[in-house]
Amino acid sequence: MPLITIITAEETVVIDVNHGSNLREVLLIHDHSPYTRLTQIANCGGRGICATCGVWIEVQEPKPKHWHDKLASQFGYPRLSCQITVEADMTIRILDDKIIWGGRDAKRAGQLRE
Repeated sequence: MPLITIITAEETVVIDVNHGSNLREVLLIHDHSPYTRLTQIANCGGRGICATCGVWIEVQEPKPKHWHDKLASQFGYPRLSCQITVEADMTIRILDDKIIWGGRDAKRAGQLRE
């Protein structure tokens, strides 16, 4: 079973997840929502359209498969947790400072973190 390390402003936790789990669903189940107060109710429900579930992947970043997630990765925006399948251990950072979407980090553009 893969381990996901979740980093927030308040804590770092490690959870076991089933191989093939959807990252967004795992985060919601374990009370580590990738959403803000505003986007908690105004989001696309995991269809990869709104980009409000973005998180930074710090370690073991999987290659993006969904078109919107590919663009996020290519241009240095947070990855769409709704479009990430957990297949290996990874470390993610919940964006505590976003209002709707997370901001761009040019240093992450086109760079997968291993």
